[in-house]
Amino acid sequence: MLICFAAIRYFVTDYKTDKHDKHPAELVVRKVLGLFTIAVTIVVVAVPEGLPLAVTLTLAYSMRKMMADKSLVRHLAACETMGSATTICTDKTGTLTTNKMTVTKSWLVGRMVDSFESTTLSLDSCEILLQGICLNSSGSVSVPKEGKELVVSGSPTESAVLAWGLKLGMNFKQIKHDVPVLHIETFNSTKKRAGVVFKTSDGKVHVHWKGAAEIILDLCSFWMDSDSVVQNLTSEKKDELRKVIEGMAALTLRCIAFAHCVIEESEVPIGEEAQADWQTPENNLILLAIAGIKDPCRPGVREAVQKCQRAGVKVRMVTGDNIFTAKAIAQECGILDDKGLVVEGKDFRTWDAVQLDRDLKHLSVMARSSPTDKLKLVQALQARRNVVAVTGDGTNDAPALHAADIGLSMGIAGTDVAKESSDIIILDDNFASVVKVVSWGRSVYANIQKFIQFQLTVNVVALALNFVAACTSGEVPLTAVQLLWVNLIMDTLGALALATEPPTDDLMLRKPIGRVEPLITNIMWRNIFIQAIYQIIVLMILNFAGIKILKLSGTHDHKTLVKNTIIFNAFVFCQLFNEVNARRPERLNVFEGIYKNYLFMSIIFITVVLQFVIVEFLNKFAQTTKLPVKWWILCIIIGLISWPLAFVVKFIPVPDKPLFKICCSCFGKRKGPSTRSTDGALSTNHTPQNSEHSQNSEIPTVGNAHNAQHHVSNETREGDIELTNGDEPVLLQNSTPL
Repeated sequence: MLICFAAIRYFVTDYKTDKHDKHPAELVVRKVLGLFTIAVTIVVVAVPEGLPLAVTLTLAYSMRKMMADKSLVRHLAACETMGSATTICTDKTGTLTTNKMTVTKSWLVGRMVDSFESTTLSLDSCEILLQGICLNSSGSVSVPKEGKELVVSGSPTESAVLAWGLKLGMNFKQIKHDVPVLHIETFNSTKKRAGVVFKTSDGKVHVHWKGAAEIILDLCSFWMDSDSVVQNLTSEKKDELRKVIEGMAALTLRCIAFAHCVIEESEVPIGEEAQADWQTPENNLILLAIAGIKDPCRPGVREAVQKCQRAGVKVRMVTGDNIFTAKAIAQECGILDDKGLVVEGKDFRTWDAVQLDRDLKHLSVMARSSPTDKLKLVQALQARRNVVAVTGDGTNDAPALHAADIGLSMGIAGTDVAKESSDIIILDDNFASVVKVVSWGRSVYANIQKFIQFQLTVNVVALALNFVAACTSGEVPLTAVQLLWVNLIMDTLGALALATEPPTDDLMLRKPIGRVEPLITNIMWRNIFIQAIYQIIVLMILNFAGIKILKLSGTHDHKTLVKNTIIFNAFVFCQLFNEVNARRPERLNVFEGIYKNYLFMSIIFITVVLQFVIVEFLNKFAQTTKLPVKWWILCIIIGLISWPLAFVVKFIPVPDKPLFKICCSCFGKRKGPSTRSTDGALSTNHTPQNSEHSQNSEIPTVGNAHNAQHHVSNETREGDIELTNGDEPVLLQNSTPL
């Protein structure tokens, strides 16, 4: 279009006045080629080819910085998706807690024991218990060469139980040597227990079970007192033991019970195939002991949870512990409040769609959960258009990690299967590192927005200036070389400067970004339009009246060259100062943290030096001329005005509703099935309850590229979700400056 306008103007007006007595055809071809070059250059400047570079740079930069924050990113797109997370389903052990367990309280042979060192038990009372502790364990005890303390190895739970057994007088090596094992029942996450069958020296065959205290207690019919006498487990005694378990759990202790029974040796099948199908006896057991294992919360985890809550991210704890321990830990970590809901996995499995719609948003803790329960929770949250992040460390967590929008595996306690199914590996197994991942994810999105605001301002001004000048006067103030230099500033150097901005504290004070929320917000449009209008007005005045206003002297060609050089120089300085404005699109203080970003300052300095070289020394190449100091000062002042202008502009309010929705409302977009209403909700034929939920909703994220990797259906991603703070809807965008 530019070529057409300029060509028509040239042949109608300028062609008649040009001197082309000798070679008129050559002059016309040069003119047309010049117009074509300018048009192509404008197209190059207009196309945001720097946006992919900016996205890649900010993702790569964030990925490298996250490594220093103990987070290893396996899938690059997960960085941005994590910034849009609306809920985090986290494990308890090792993530919220230190994973350093010790038995601090126990119920042993009929009485509570707090200090194990001072406890003396007869061999008859605890022999079976010690044999069970030793043989029903995947850990081990070794003697160091130096002859120091025994070294206990294994999982944190197994290590705590073995250490407790050693304090009670267990001889691990001797028991392993003297007592033959006939059958092993490995730990089952569904049954929450593990068993072993062994034969003692007196020829008796014992079945020993270890597992969740309340589950083992329900399998017991007897209990052993301090005199090794087996007593009937009456309903009153069972209620008393349940209170013991609840009391330990209230102290944030993980309760594990130990029980056994005696069977005939003939009941144990011979051969691996026969034992694989054998149902190990697990009824009418004799309760031996209940151990309370302390796993303290990590320092700073409560502050990290509160930081997530302020950011609009719901933290839910999913654990295999009993409901009382889970509730106590959740309260200590700040996850569970008065409005929070605690549920056991067996009850959650019975929830139908109606109950999920009603109670899922209040669910804070799931206790005694299985891997299937965790997967169902993730799928239920996603079906209600949440963006779900899940932490996990075991092989059984792999389905939930893979199904989640962002899978976070543990680097220390995590299995290889869990790590392969995850997107990000938390190297220190700390929940605080998960919060840092959220902050970096939001920083990625914010940096992309900063670059877009900066780039669109350059595009609008360059296109408007050259297009109007070419159509009116037939000449353009910015040449092809100058536009390409501006393109280099805008794309490469601009992307490098703005894409490497570190996260700021205010990012974690915002609500999650909507999945289909516009990338260019109303605040960005306001900043772009005001800055572009200011630059266009100033540069247009210089273009059409600059020679007269600046009182330039000399030949017409010299005055035009000086004028165009001033326009080019002022245009570049406008972009440099506006690049600083783009660092903080919503905040009044655009200089916040600028002195700590050495890369940004270096790029600005390098750009100024190169601009000076182009203007003063590369005159023939860039079609510029040397400028005196007063014109340099003028160009700097023109660019400097963008700073106070940006400050004043941020007091102009903008509507909360995105601009494109306002336009749709103005044009009267037809509403019907599967069309969006003016408030962004998806209009479908739901029940009244579901319709109400849809109308009061917001969109959770923009990480569609990463969601596709998890094979998430587009049908379940469209629409809005409800982001609430209590019962009040949350606005995603401020209309006033922070």
